[in-house]
Amino acid sequence: MTSEIMIFTNGRPSTFPAIEYGAWLGASLGTPVLLVGLDEDPSPSQIDEETHPLEAVFAQAVEAFKQAGVKYSLEVLQGHAEEVIPARVKGRDALVTLSPLGRPPLKRLMSGRSFRHIMEHVVAPIVYVPQAKLPLKKVLVCMGGLGYEIAAETLAMRMSQPSHADVTLLTVVPPIDLDYPEARQMRENWQRLAETETVAGKSLRRGLESARAAGLNATVKVRNGNVVEEILAEIKEGNYDLLCMGSPLSSNALRQLYTRNVTAEIAETDLVPVLSARFVRG
Repeated sequence: MTSEIMIFTNGRPSTFPAIEYGAWLGASLGTPVLLVGLDEDPSPSQIDEETHPLEAVFAQAVEAFKQAGVKYSLEVLQGHAEEVIPARVKGRDALVTLSPLGRPPLKRLMSGRSFRHIMEHVVAPIVYVPQAKLPLKKVLVCMGGLGYEIAAETLAMRMSQPSHADVTLLTVVPPIDLDYPEARQMRENWQRLAETETVAGKSLRRGLESARAAGLNATVKVRNGNVVEEILAEIKEGNYDLLCMGSPLSSNALRQLYTRNVTAEIAETDLVPVLSARFVRG
């Protein structure tokens, strides 16, 4: 499914959780890792000096890779993460791991969080790691019922298998004002949604079957309310180690201009590592 783990760092300490997580992923999935150092502000006087920010992080990373027993390779590219990462990942069968890039608060205020831009332009699955919560014991998979979650769900099961993590399948039923059969059935039966013949109900049952086929213990959780607020509440109450979400976004889709990017909003709270896998139309 994934031929390599691609890890990106700009040399800041805040990026080390992605390296730790990538090493664990490589060992767990039996997949080689590629660590890409981003020289975002190249200074000719520092390139060959041990004081260059990437030097210390690369040294720590190599030690982590050796301890994990994974095959690894290293490279350095010049340029800003928002441009370099999408270009480097394009066309590769990879799983990308990122952490906060440690940008100054003023830069984040002026240009926004880099993760949102990167997620919109990288087709490959991304694990955003503000903190490395390892080993996996509890995994939360958001099930929207429209099929956008299937890629994330499949990868989540694979990541959960090595540590036999417990999987919770979460569906949030938002306030529904429209009165049509599917909406009415969801509104009236949200507490036993998995038993219904709604699209969401069928999705939950399929997710349970997938988890059990992978040898994992899986349960269903349904919440009612604002989608972002309810997902955040579940993360805090359940103390999960990983959140998995699908995304309908594509870089040329007009709908992203008019709808909230729920995955990015959740990821940017920095509460838990977030796996985002893009919906791929068959």
